[in-house]
Amino acid sequence: MSEIFDFIFTQYKANSTIDISLEIIAVIFGFLSVWFSKENKIWVFPTGMISTSIFVYLLLKWELLGDMMINAYYFAMSIYGWYIWTRKIDETTVTPISRINSKEKKNAIILFITTLVFVFIIYKTFDKWTSWVAYADTITTAIFFVGMWLMAKRKIENWIFWILGNIISVPLYLYKGLAFTSLQYLGFTFIAIFGYIAWKKSLYKNLSTS
Repeated sequence: MSEIFDFIFTQYKANSTIDISLEIIAVIFGFLSVWFSKENKIWVFPTGMISTSIFVYLLLKWELLGDMMINAYYFAMSIYGWYIWTRKIDETTVTPISRINSKEKKNAIILFITTLVFVFIIYKTFDKWTSWVAYADTITTAIFFVGMWLMAKRKIENWIFWILGNIISVPLYLYKGLAFTSLQYLGFTFIAIFGYIAWKKSLYKNLSTS
């Protein structure tokens, strides 16, 4: 057990107390954001924006470009999602939970492929395509980009992408030396599973009453 703790906390020896504190704060707000998403609450976006803005700063400082781009994208999509979730489709009803249609499936595929190409170009440009981590970063970035886009549109399929991306991110971030962030993604995985179940129940309830 002591070896595990030594492995986790030795990774932080080179980091300042401020950076470690910021990572913990970002993780806390990240958990709050995912929890509010599970509960289908609008607070998912302001809490998420706090978390992602901190991570953008830290990841840019640590030269983790793929991760930084993910969080910058999350921040932008949170603004878009905040608008979509509060937009009324009639006089009283805001945008409900729904499934993706055929057009949105095509758009999701295009977004996934475009993200893969974009991240590859960025990594090659900055000479970061040096290990298996770059491949993993590219794939998780594409997965999370699609997941965030679907969540912003309140599509239930977003949870499938979150679950897959979170599972990959747990060992990936541990390898990168971000133990607290790795634990965050482990927690995110379980919340995402429950989130999918909760949204599925809500979707069926809405369909049965419509």
